[in-house]
Amino acid sequence: MRVSLYVRGEWFRVPFGGPSASVRSLGSEALRRYHQAKKLEDGDREREFSMRRCQGGELLHPEDRAEDVLEDEDFVQMGKGLHTCSPFLNPGANRQTSYKEPKEVGVLLFVMLSNIAIKKQLKKNYLSGKLLFCALTPEAQGKAIKCREVIDAFIREDRVVYGVNTGFGMFARTLIPKEQLAQLQANVIRSHCAGVSAPLSVERTRMLLVLRINVLAKGYSGVSKETIDAMIKAFNASCLSWVPEKGTVGASGDLAPLAHLTLGLMGEGRMWSPQSGWADAKAVLEGHGLKPLILKPKEGIALINGTQLISSLGAEAVERALGVARQADIIAALSFEALKGTTKAFHTIHAARPHPGQMEVAARLRSLLDSDVFPSQISESHRSCDRVQDAYTLRCIPQVHGVVHDTIAFVQKVISTELNSATDNPLVFAETGEIMSGGNFHGEYPAKALDYLAIGVHELASISERRIERLVNPALSELPAFLVQDGGLNSGFMIAHCTAAALVSESKALCHPSSVDSLSTSAATEDHVSMGGWAARKALRVVEHVEQVLAIELLAACQALEFLRPLKTTTPLEKVHELLRSVVSPWDKDRIMSPDIEAAHALVRQQKASRPQN
Repeated sequence: MRVSLYVRGEWFRVPFGGPSASVRSLGSEALRRYHQAKKLEDGDREREFSMRRCQGGELLHPEDRAEDVLEDEDFVQMGKGLHTCSPFLNPGANRQTSYKEPKEVGVLLFVMLSNIAIKKQLKKNYLSGKLLFCALTPEAQGKAIKCREVIDAFIREDRVVYGVNTGFGMFARTLIPKEQLAQLQANVIRSHCAGVSAPLSVERTRMLLVLRINVLAKGYSGVSKETIDAMIKAFNASCLSWVPEKGTVGASGDLAPLAHLTLGLMGEGRMWSPQSGWADAKAVLEGHGLKPLILKPKEGIALINGTQLISSLGAEAVERALGVARQADIIAALSFEALKGTTKAFHTIHAARPHPGQMEVAARLRSLLDSDVFPSQISESHRSCDRVQDAYTLRCIPQVHGVVHDTIAFVQKVISTELNSATDNPLVFAETGEIMSGGNFHGEYPAKALDYLAIGVHELASISERRIERLVNPALSELPAFLVQDGGLNSGFMIAHCTAAALVSESKALCHPSSVDSLSTSAATEDHVSMGGWAARKALRVVEHVEQVLAIELLAACQALEFLRPLKTTTPLEKVHELLRSVVSPWDKDRIMSPDIEAAHALVRQQKASRPQN
């Protein structure tokens, strides 16, 4: 169990340290880390402190057992005295903090922001502490105003419009009186907040919010400029709602997750910000000088209709898949060298079967392996051997990896289109003054694409696990069994290979398409659904498994090279070997393997193994 403690503007995540750990011990450890980070001398270090929970604001007694008064992943404020709560935690306190317009502005609308550009910017700016800001372009502001005018005109004229002055789903024929239209919008948000399970991470929630803003700003949803501006202010301040990851069937889009996203903006439920941690949503908003949303007619349904959960998680899956696919080629080249493969299979033949991915991978392998530009001593050592061709896991790398690259490119195009599409219902067309109902919210496009992504990218792990088997099996590798000396006394990579096999087997089940399933919902009004939320979540899990399996192959291939020393491979591959050795030392005897796998996975996750080729 862990808790995050707020000390003088800094957050420190501290483990409980055992069932008997006291509140005081957690605070002392957080202070120690703060003093160490600030390099304070003994005379400048604080000794006395008070502690309050961010959620609820209770004052904590230092002698209480931490497990009795705190929850796992709780947030705690520390300071001297703390007779009152922080302004971020006490809605009634006299606040000095107010929202300020950001100096940096990123334009969202009418620019085809690819999922990669959005995700990398969000990650880079959030982790560095420099938050990505966004704002409406003048053109977007004009479209939002004109679109809203259409909605207001329909209400003045008492014209019936689904979701504006009618109920929802099977209640579409139930007319709602004018004086209850605001209540209707609030009710649809509250009733649709039925999600379960753990909340999305801060980064994923931020991605979800910015994509929702982007879609609403296209000017087809009838959401007022004032409401979009309020969402932008919350985004720029990183005031992020509690959004459980489960509960969407991807029919009218991601109703439950988007309802939870909106609920926090209404000042209800829980919300997170860097200053408050998890706390009451109204308190967090007020602490940043922001007002809770008061929804106008049509805005409730507009804020929850859409595929942004599917597409935001899908965008992350595509980005990570792109990174791991490039690195898979490089890691496979390391294994190829360690297993003394022949490069003939990577040359002329590919022009006879010119799939783009296949040709790309073959070209990358040629650039990494033995050539006039980058000679390999290992390759030279077996040039005169009598081997005619290699096993499929070596010889067919371009064909197997190539289709993965092509699959990712296809899915990226689908997800990029989805990120920049109007997925509300009904849609408002300001040019003609029409409001039209349809099915743009249906998640079938991203659901099918993400099922395809999972199936495609899984193959990188499948073939990688077979190369690991060849590396650890002395009958196939001509290397020491399980890549360690003194076999028997040492087990080496025996169980690391088992871990890879377990991950591959688990992914096989995850690759069963979720989008082939459909359950009728909403009293048969929504009688075909996409199950796209599950498609996105399991695609992410498959991609993570691929990263982990390739991390194990990277460890095994580099360990295999140690047994071929003093011979060296090519310069690009030696750089990859050096990169791994900067975080993991060679295996001369058995040690705990998990930290090594985690360190290698971090390199793959951060896409560092793809850089030495540049």
